[in-house]
Amino acid sequence: MYSLTVRDHIMIAHSFQGEIFGPAQRMHGATYLIDVCFQRAELDADGLVIDIGLASTVLHEVLADLNFRNLDEEPAFKGRNTTTEFMARVVFDRIAAATREGRLGDSGRGLDRLKVTLHESHVAWAGYEADL
Repeated sequence: MYSLTVRDHIMIAHSFQGEIFGPAQRMHGATYLIDVCFQRAELDADGLVIDIGLASTVLHEVLADLNFRNLDEEPAFKGRNTTTEFMARVVFDRIAAATREGRLGDSGRGLDRLKVTLHESHVAWAGYEADL
Protein backbone atom coordinates (compact mmCIF):
# COMPACT_ATOMS: atom_id res chain seq x y z
CA MET A 1 0.00 0.00 0.00
CA TYR A 2 1.36 3.41 -0.97
CA SER A 3 0.88 6.36 1.35
CA LEU A 4 1.32 10.10 1.50
CA THR A 5 0.92 12.13 4.68
CA VAL A 6 0.25 15.85 5.10
CA ARG A 7 0.32 17.79 8.36
CA ASP A 8 -1.33 20.87 9.84
CA HIS A 9 -2.39 22.05 13.30
CA ILE A 10 -5.25 23.64 15.18
CA MET A 11 -5.69 25.36 18.52
CA ILE A 12 -8.92 24.72 20.41
CA ALA A 13 -10.47 25.15 23.85
CA HIS A 14 -12.76 22.63 25.51
CA SER A 15 -13.69 20.91 28.76
CA PHE A 16 -14.75 17.37 29.61
CA GLN A 17 -17.57 15.87 31.63
CA GLY A 18 -16.79 13.02 34.01
CA GLU A 19 -14.56 12.43 37.00
CA ILE A 20 -12.18 10.32 34.92
CA PHE A 21 -10.95 13.55 33.32
CA GLY A 22 -9.81 15.11 36.61
CA PRO A 23 -8.65 18.71 36.11
CA ALA A 24 -9.46 18.54 32.38
CA GLN A 25 -13.10 18.94 33.42
CA ARG A 26 -12.25 22.64 33.61
CA MET A 27 -11.88 24.71 30.45
CA HIS A 28 -8.44 24.23 28.92
CA GLY A 29 -6.70 24.66 25.60
CA ALA A 30 -5.06 22.18 23.29
CA THR A 31 -2.89 22.51 20.23
CA TYR A 32 -3.25 19.47 18.00
CA LEU A 33 -0.67 18.55 15.39
CA ILE A 34 -2.70 16.64 12.79
CA ASP A 35 -1.42 14.10 10.29
CA VAL A 36 -3.62 12.76 7.51
CA CYS A 37 -2.25 9.70 5.72
CA PHE A 38 -3.78 8.95 2.33
CA GLN A 39 -3.34 5.37 1.10
CA ARG A 40 -3.90 3.49 -2.14
CA ALA A 41 -2.87 0.11 -3.50
CA GLU A 42 -1.57 1.48 -6.81
CA LEU A 43 -0.23 4.88 -7.81
CA ASP A 44 -2.31 7.01 -10.16
CA ALA A 45 -1.37 7.66 -13.80
CA ASP A 46 1.00 10.45 -12.67
CA GLY A 47 2.79 8.22 -10.15
CA LEU A 48 1.09 9.84 -7.17
CA VAL A 49 -0.95 8.74 -4.18
CA ILE A 50 -2.57 12.18 -4.11
CA ASP A 51 -1.59 15.69 -5.15
CA ILE A 52 0.31 16.86 -2.04
CA GLY A 53 -0.60 20.51 -2.56
CA LEU A 54 -4.29 19.75 -2.95
CA ALA A 55 -4.24 17.41 0.05
CA SER A 56 -2.60 20.13 2.17
CA THR A 57 -5.11 22.73 1.01
CA VAL A 58 -8.13 20.53 1.73
CA LEU A 59 -6.79 19.60 5.17
CA HIS A 60 -6.27 23.27 5.99
CA GLU A 61 -9.81 24.11 4.82
CA VAL A 62 -11.32 21.29 6.88
CA LEU A 63 -9.42 22.36 9.98
CA ALA A 64 -10.33 26.04 9.57
CA ASP A 65 -13.82 25.30 10.92
CA LEU A 66 -12.27 23.97 14.14
CA ASN A 67 -9.29 26.28 14.62
CA PHE A 68 -9.47 28.86 17.43
CA ARG A 69 -12.85 27.52 18.57
CA ASN A 70 -14.25 26.64 21.95
CA LEU A 71 -15.57 23.19 21.07
CA ASP A 72 -17.96 23.32 24.04
CA GLU A 73 -19.86 26.04 22.14
CA GLU A 74 -20.07 24.18 18.82
CA PRO A 75 -23.59 22.78 18.22
CA ALA A 76 -22.18 19.71 16.41
CA PHE A 77 -20.43 18.62 19.63
CA LYS A 78 -23.18 19.40 22.14
CA GLY A 79 -23.19 16.79 24.92
CA ARG A 80 -19.99 15.10 23.66
CA ASN A 81 -16.55 14.90 25.21
CA THR A 82 -14.32 16.20 22.44
CA THR A 83 -11.43 13.88 23.32
CA THR A 84 -8.45 13.48 21.05
CA GLU A 85 -9.89 10.16 19.86
CA PHE A 86 -13.28 11.72 19.13
CA MET A 87 -11.71 14.63 17.23
CA ALA A 88 -9.61 12.24 15.13
CA ARG A 89 -12.87 10.72 13.87
CA VAL A 90 -14.33 14.18 13.23
CA VAL A 91 -11.36 15.13 11.04
CA PHE A 92 -11.48 11.71 9.32
CA ASP A 93 -15.17 12.13 8.47
CA ARG A 94 -14.62 15.61 7.08
CA ILE A 95 -11.66 14.56 4.92
CA ALA A 96 -13.60 11.49 3.72
CA ALA A 97 -16.53 13.76 2.77
CA ALA A 98 -14.17 16.08 0.87
CA THR A 99 -12.84 13.03 -0.98
CA ARG A 100 -16.36 11.90 -1.95
CA GLU A 101 -17.18 15.45 -3.09
CA GLY A 102 -14.20 15.38 -5.48
CA ARG A 103 -12.29 18.13 -3.66
CA LEU A 104 -9.10 16.00 -3.83
CA GLY A 105 -9.21 15.79 -7.61
CA ASP A 106 -9.05 12.72 -9.81
CA SER A 107 -6.36 10.99 -7.77
CA GLY A 108 -8.62 11.28 -4.72
CA ARG A 109 -11.12 8.95 -6.37
CA GLY A 110 -8.57 6.13 -6.26
CA LEU A 111 -7.84 6.33 -2.54
CA ASP A 112 -8.40 3.13 -0.58
CA ARG A 113 -7.80 4.13 3.01
CA LEU A 114 -7.39 7.17 5.21
CA LYS A 115 -5.67 7.51 8.58
CA VAL A 116 -5.93 10.58 10.80
CA THR A 117 -3.66 11.10 13.79
CA LEU A 118 -4.00 13.94 16.31
CA HIS A 119 -0.86 14.55 18.35
CA GLU A 120 -1.90 15.97 21.70
CA SER A 121 1.70 16.31 22.84
CA HIS A 122 5.13 14.92 22.06
CA VAL A 123 4.31 11.81 24.12
CA ALA A 124 0.61 11.15 23.41
CA TRP A 125 -1.56 10.91 20.29
CA ALA A 126 -4.71 9.20 19.05
CA GLY A 127 -6.12 8.37 15.67
CA TYR A 128 -8.82 6.92 13.52
CA GLU A 129 -8.41 5.00 10.28
CA ALA A 130 -10.70 3.13 7.93
CA ASP A 131 -11.22 2.16 4.33
CA LEU A 132 -12.89 4.74 2.12
